[in-house]
Amino acid sequence: MASDNKPPYRVPSMAEIAGLPWNGFKVASTFSGCGGSSLGYRMAGFKVVWASEFIDSARESYAANKSATTILDGRDIRLVKASEILDATGLRQGELDLLDGSPPCASFSTAGKREKGWGKVKKYSDKAQRTDDLFFEFARLLEGLQPKTFVAENVSGLVKGTAKGYFLEILAKLKSCGYRVSCKVLDAQWLGVPQARQRTIFVGVRNDLGLDPVHPKPLPYRYSIRDALPWINSVESGINPDTGARSGFGVSQHSADDPSPTVMAHGMNGKGKHQTVVEATAGFKLKAVHDTGSPDPSFSHGEVTDRPSPCVTTKPQLFIEKEADISRFAIGKEWDNIGPGGQSEKYFQLVRPDQDGPCPTITAAGGAGSIAGVTHPTERRKFSIAELRRICGFPDDFILAGSYAQQWERLGRAVPPVMMSHVAAAIRDQILSKIKQG
Repeated sequence: MASDNKPPYRVPSMAEIAGLPWNGFKVASTFSGCGGSSLGYRMAGFKVVWASEFIDSARESYAANKSATTILDGRDIRLVKASEILDATGLRQGELDLLDGSPPCASFSTAGKREKGWGKVKKYSDKAQRTDDLFFEFARLLEGLQPKTFVAENVSGLVKGTAKGYFLEILAKLKSCGYRVSCKVLDAQWLGVPQARQRTIFVGVRNDLGLDPVHPKPLPYRYSIRDALPWINSVESGINPDTGARSGFGVSQHSADDPSPTVMAHGMNGKGKHQTVVEATAGFKLKAVHDTGSPDPSFSHGEVTDRPSPCVTTKPQLFIEKEADISRFAIGKEWDNIGPGGQSEKYFQLVRPDQDGPCPTITAAGGAGSIAGVTHPTERRKFSIAELRRICGFPDDFILAGSYAQQWERLGRAVPPVMMSHVAAAIRDQILSKIKQG
């Protein structure tokens, strides 16, 4: 992982992103989730003028972090008309710079059965809907809006096996809307994210503009879990001095720089309000400091330290022990048999990652304690949400609503913002800026 030109891993804070100058280009986002793609565009200086998200818990997270100028639509995308987006944003057909979309991809995932679920309404996150036809809803809006460019993304499984037929149909439909289209499978680990995560990225440019689609070039370096979570190396045993019990949680361990650190973080409680929590090292418990309508002003946004990561939870008294601890499940016992960088032969998806490499792909269902998935590299538990934010390329102070499992799901479904910022920057510099210059 070492590189002479490799900068330290750091994701800008939400305040820093909000303070970036506007590059002059506007984006409308569909299937926006908690806002991973949108945040990537904002990192590249774009203004997100309109966004759509149907899942309630995802929309709640999006709303907590969005720009004040972003219009958030919660309807089923099938009910949204292109003319309504134009009316809401004050744009005319052809004026929008970029239409973004991440249609739900469960039907094409390589992690489960695909073709058996096609054409059926089934559970997706907190609701039930058909998901394999949503790319064509994106194309419908694309045809009506006629933006200068578009980006559509999906899982890498869309171009594999039986799904290739769907891929060819989607590609043909996008081209028929009047666009030159290029599609590549990009891996987040080569675009600044400490996670191996492949995504199929379509980029389109309207035919009359005379330019070809572009994709970002991979970086010459990768980030590791250790780069994202430097305290894994700097903490000691994590022993409760009062009881002698080992905490098992990185956020409760002792820092080499401060033997008794107190860390603060904020998140959203069950009532939709911001809640600041404090973790006291000696007792390994959280308590609510206050419950207000805005984040605690004393929270240090975006600061990168070698101290244990703060953990945001909607259940302060329970901390994350019941949600993140896997020792009481069969996979917890199996974890002890796996070496660093190893994978269980009994539970195929149970992985204990190598902290000196990128994290394996974080899946949406991985937050359920009993479900096999990616674990913490050195402790018998899943990652805390704060740790997961860094591994998924989100700011430390990005707010996520819901339970531990729901917050995990939001991150597991999201396009890493840092990854999307590279896609957005390539389109900005190599297409939209050339159109503007003219």
